Amino acid sequence: MLPLRFIDRVKFFVERQFVKGALFQLLVVAAIIGLISLTGGLLAYPAGQGEDMGDAIWWAFLRLTDPGYLGDDQGSWLRAVSTLLTVSGYVIFMGTLVAILTRSLIARMTELERGMTPVAYRNHVVILGWNSRTLPLIRELLSASGTMRQHLLGRDSSRLKLVVLAERMSAVQAQELRNEPGIGRKAKHIVLRSGSPLQPDALHRAACLNAAAVIIPSEAHELGSLVSSDVETVKALMSLDAQARSQGVSRPFVVAEIQDLRKLPIARRAYNGPLQVVAGDVTIASLMAQNLIHPGLSEVYNELLTEQSGNEFYVRSGEHFEGETLSSIAMLCPRAVVCGVLSREHEQWKVRLNAPSKTAVRAEDKVVMIAQDLQDTQPLKATGHRLSPVERKAPANSQAPSSQQHRRRVLILGWNERLPALVHELGSYRQYRFELDIVSIVPPEERDSAISRYHAGETPPHCRHIQTDFMREGELHDIEPAQYDSIVLISSDRLASGEEADARAIVGQSILEEHLRNTDDPPNLLLELSDPDNAILLGQQRGETIISPLILSHLLAQVALRPELRLVFDELFTEGGAEIVFRSPEHYGIKGPLPFWKLETLAGERGETALGVLYRSADKSRQLQLNPNRETALNIQPHDQLVILADTGIYKGAKPQ
Repeated sequence: MLPLRFIDRVKFFVERQFVKGALFQLLVVAAIIGLISLTGGLLAYPAGQGEDMGDAIWWAFLRLTDPGYLGDDQGSWLRAVSTLLTVSGYVIFMGTLVAILTRSLIARMTELERGMTPVAYRNHVVILGWNSRTLPLIRELLSASGTMRQHLLGRDSSRLKLVVLAERMSAVQAQELRNEPGIGRKAKHIVLRSGSPLQPDALHRAACLNAAAVIIPSEAHELGSLVSSDVETVKALMSLDAQARSQGVSRPFVVAEIQDLRKLPIARRAYNGPLQVVAGDVTIASLMAQNLIHPGLSEVYNELLTEQSGNEFYVRSGEHFEGETLSSIAMLCPRAVVCGVLSREHEQWKVRLNAPSKTAVRAEDKVVMIAQDLQDTQPLKATGHRLSPVERKAPANSQAPSSQQHRRRVLILGWNERLPALVHELGSYRQYRFELDIVSIVPPEERDSAISRYHAGETPPHCRHIQTDFMREGELHDIEPAQYDSIVLISSDRLASGEEADARAIVGQSILEEHLRNTDDPPNLLLELSDPDNAILLGQQRGETIISPLILSHLLAQVALRPELRLVFDELFTEGGAEIVFRSPEHYGIKGPLPFWKLETLAGERGETALGVLYRSADKSRQLQLNPNRETALNIQPHDQLVILADTGIYKGAKPQ
């Protein structure tokens, strides 16, 4: 064993004291100052400085801490000692002491910025994770009206209290909140906390068990990672459940997003409290499938399912309309479109969209409306002017639909983990036969295996896999895009970031539009984006766009504020039941301008609900107008399309004949 030198022992001792924190560092510096003062006093006392040793040490300490005493000394020896003490004071007392205090203050400020202290909130909303969903989700929650906040919090609240918990929080996230449109100055009311949702102390730091709602948006993971986003979500649910069980308190209401619908039973087993699960892959796949059947529908969903200005769905309690019919409610709320009713049957909610106008509303029911603001869904006081009642009959097409299938050829450019869900969704439509050509650089065997695993024994639609890079002009020419009914450009999940994936999809759309420029009847283009910030790059492109994070953030926020809306979304997004469709003006015999109330009457006679008009110009650009003023004349042209809520005549869950 090698012997340790005395100096090594001293260095090690000093090091161990310094790593213990600012207090121990200050104690070490104080000891060094005392040692230097003692040494200076011993050197100055023989030269006659001070009446005793204590005075000499005090003299040395004053020279060490204050250089102003340097000119008072007499004699060469005292001046030399005083100069050494003053220089040591600059280095030890001033330099080291200031450095320790400054470093300690910076460390403390950094810790505060990271958010390591527990919040003292109750009835707040906690968001677990910082990803592409977080900022749109915060905007949605902050834009919620006071009545919706009251429904969530159980009491009146002038401001919604938000806490965001993520792995690493710093001033960067705080600046992003301040720069985000729709948040801005409200960012100072948002509390950021650092920590993993899997750690009990981090959940305690965000006061999750005291929250009115906990929202878990799905986190993106690198391709090939053994830990998927759904695994992280399930682990967070298990951690919340375990903490509530260990402390013997009630579990908070949780809204969680999962990507794979097959993980739904696992998520429900992981959490024994009130839970709403939004399946991201199925939701976006359903929207894309609906858009392939009804081109232009993305315009409607982008307005109804994002926080952008326009209309959205609202649910009003039946207590405000007890005994009224849907027709009379429409007269009481002229600035809203009454779409249907939610009724409770055997402890479960049942949604009836496009219900007959004679349907009576009970106190325990809820009325589904489309409006620009929650205030527009409140009954107006009696005035001298009243709208004429709209009589909506029972849907005329409630009988079984025709067994004839409509053929649709779809070209899909790109590949991501959501595509198997889209293929599965397209295969569930019994009135359509989809033929899919999927173009990607991913090997066909890998794609076919992913689709087969997702379908689990079911027969998926016919898929033809083409392995090539559609960004190459020559390869795209060989595919002959003009022969398809619709073309879908997918944002890849195999690139390093969402910005790169979206940029590739946007450039691919530009190449595709240039290729189809001289085509008389070009196919419909549908573009999926994974980053909301890339929407500004679209410019004047004619294709339709679905921005997945914006839509999913809206769904998470709306389900947290109004869980009953989940049934409405499920009804509209999936095959069968009520759907939003397009009708030509000729379908209703419309040949010129007419007010919206007249359009509602014509639709009601056929058992349908008029929602608005999608205007199409000569250059094929579109302008959507939902829920227009009842008295304003709509300048409807033959090439325009009417936005209608209609019953498909297909019952959900029924097996094809």
